[in-house]
Amino acid sequence: MAGAAPRASAPGAAAAADLAPRELRILVAVERERGFSAAAEALGLTQSAVSHSIRGTERKVGAVLFERGRKGATPTAAGAAAAAHARRVLRLLETLAAEARGAGTGTVAGPLRIAAFRSAALHLLPPVLERLAARCPGIEPEVYVVRELGAGTAGEVAEGRADVAVATVGASSQTPAGLVGGVLVEEPYSLVHPAGHPAPRSLPLVDWHENCGSYTRRWWARQDWIPKATVLTEDDGAVLSMVSRGLGMAIMPALSLHDAPDGIAVTDLGPGRPTRSVGYFTTPELAAGAAVRALIRELRAASGTGSVPGPARRPADAG
Repeated sequence: MAGAAPRASAPGAAAAADLAPRELRILVAVERERGFSAAAEALGLTQSAVSHSIRGTERKVGAVLFERGRKGATPTAAGAAAAAHARRVLRLLETLAAEARGAGTGTVAGPLRIAAFRSAALHLLPPVLERLAARCPGIEPEVYVVRELGAGTAGEVAEGRADVAVATVGASSQTPAGLVGGVLVEEPYSLVHPAGHPAPRSLPLVDWHENCGSYTRRWWARQDWIPKATVLTEDDGAVLSMVSRGLGMAIMPALSLHDAPDGIAVTDLGPGRPTRSVGYFTTPELAAGAAVRALIRELRAASGTGSVPGPARRPADAG
């Protein structure tokens, strides 16, 4: 869709409140597809219908939502914010329908979208979802593995792409703006190295981008035996594979050490060792929903001790 964007007026909150679900779906589709034609095809509409709807939405909102050009439609800052809110509103409408249907029978049903970082999806969520399925068989979990970089898993919830995030939490347990949540577990970091190595602290360091935040990095900076990483990988699985083959050592949190390969030994870093907080986030609206509440109950039950189980690997005595 080429041509100048409409000049948006400021109609006030009343006009924006008149936005219909159909308009929100079109807004989300254009933001996702980055174009009016692609959004129209995805929705089974004509391009003119999509263009007309977006212009109407811009008038009601009082802001230009997309920059039009030959390469498609690029969301403005207002458009990105509006699309995030639209996804959240549409999800609430789905929740409304699901909970209304289940109110008479006391059942909980429907999709439950969960964003989790890799080791949480591999080791923390499966037993939780198993118990959730036994108690609420109508819930249909959809798990998305999201890297804990930038906005991370919490960003998926803020953007309306997920209902619950299993996330790493900052050292001060900050909750992202507009979300609610809490800490589930504190997992310790350990020295991970090839089994039987006589001097594991002398080995090169293997690391990955998501390993830890500023708190743990500050702890690292005070340890003169930890060198700069010579190998930086994409995930913790690659780190474990390299360490098991004698290519280096690593400093890793407990969740990453479940089902570690043969050839790995784990050494406790002592009472001053760093820890990583793992928690959950959701929106205030979805936090009241039955499906989200059921998942959070199971997450809390699984982490009732306040710490995650250690790796299934014999600890080493090497220092």
